[in-house]
Amino acid sequence: MTVAFDIAILGAGPAGMAAAARATQLGASVVVLDEQASPGGQIYRNVDQASAAQHRILGPDYSHGHSLTQALRKSGAVHCAGATVWDVSRDGLVTYSKGGQPAQIRAKHLILATGATERPMPLPGWTLPGAMTAGAAQILLKSGALVARDPVLIGSGPLLYLLAAQMITAGRKPRAMIETQSRSDMWAARHDLPGALRGWRYLAKGAGLLTKIMAAGIPRYTAAREIALEGADTLTSVRFTSHGKPHEIATKTALLHHGVVPNTQISRALRLEHAYDQSQRCFVPQVDGLCLSSEPNISIAGDGAGIGGAKVAALSGEIAAFGAASRLGLITPQTQQAGVAPLQRKRQHELHARPFLDRAYPPATQSLSPADTTLICRCEEVTAGDIRRFAKLGCKGPNQAKAFGRAGMGPCQGRFCGLTVTELLAQETGQSQDDTGALRIRAPLKPVTLGELAAYDANSQET
Repeated sequence: MTVAFDIAILGAGPAGMAAAARATQLGASVVVLDEQASPGGQIYRNVDQASAAQHRILGPDYSHGHSLTQALRKSGAVHCAGATVWDVSRDGLVTYSKGGQPAQIRAKHLILATGATERPMPLPGWTLPGAMTAGAAQILLKSGALVARDPVLIGSGPLLYLLAAQMITAGRKPRAMIETQSRSDMWAARHDLPGALRGWRYLAKGAGLLTKIMAAGIPRYTAAREIALEGADTLTSVRFTSHGKPHEIATKTALLHHGVVPNTQISRALRLEHAYDQSQRCFVPQVDGLCLSSEPNISIAGDGAGIGGAKVAALSGEIAAFGAASRLGLITPQTQQAGVAPLQRKRQHELHARPFLDRAYPPATQSLSPADTTLICRCEEVTAGDIRRFAKLGCKGPNQAKAFGRAGMGPCQGRFCGLTVTELLAQETGQSQDDTGALRIRAPLKPVTLGELAAYDANSQET
């Protein structure tokens, strides 16, 4: 039996929770499908179950997620937790599995609130045991109060500073920070500084984190190049140069990070319009001021439509709810405008610092153009050199690359390698990233068992 709703929201992070709470206020019947056991998304993961010690370590920005989870619970929206969505159609039919059993819902309007995913950072040795992402380290901290012991943080961006500060609060400071941004990046960002000062609170937070890191005596190496993770069966050290000087730091744990990118698996599977964003070096869906996509009955809210952070995501979720309710005829255009205008102003204010951050902390050049021997597709063991060789043989895009060497055809469906494949092919062919294109995504969006497929009744009756 397929249950019908006015609005289906995919994802229960800040955008999804805010969208659900607002949409129900506007008179819509709403279902929220989310893969996690409790609402919050990655940024507010486990926020309702976290201990007082975890809240103290993770800080007030994390604890703010309580207000969103409570609003979702009080909203009357149906929250379907533990639901793995593996097929979505443009007409609003969503197929998912829960507890090993497939199910379907149909909605008149979809709001994709799938959030962001950490940008892969392919370096020599990045697949060694002991190497993981900074985001994964935060998940361990939020879910199990586990703090990495004596790690080296590698990459760039505010999340590295936040994680380092949280580890200091937890009593386990990092051994060192190896940062890829340079003075030239900061100089390039100087024109964006006046705008960033309008969002001075973000800059003040960043300054506070850096002050805490320096007070803790954590060594920082900037302008890092030629980074390599060393070890035979497990990580033993990190080699790199900083301002031209070689260094090696012994460590069993490396936490990698150079930004996050929109999670576009569902939006690309739906063939919605996307464009390459040079400032964030990734593909982003095209949406209007109401978060409506190129398909008028599908909205995209939050970081899935461009990286802005948790506050921006929540505001975008509310805007998307107004847009969806207006499309469904639940509110008048005047009500929509009156509700959306202040949200858009707040959203714009929260984005003031984003251009400066994007330019000052760009992705590491070494990861955008890895050495030939560096593995980029972990699932199918394809190297950067393989992709360059495919280009010389006439491969023009990532979907052709699947035929040449199976890049992007593993269980992750290109989540780890897709952007790198596009970058490498664009570099080799001289095409733009838009002309090179992205991996084409098809259902199932997540691995499903034969049992789930066998139990699926394609002829189920809708209610």
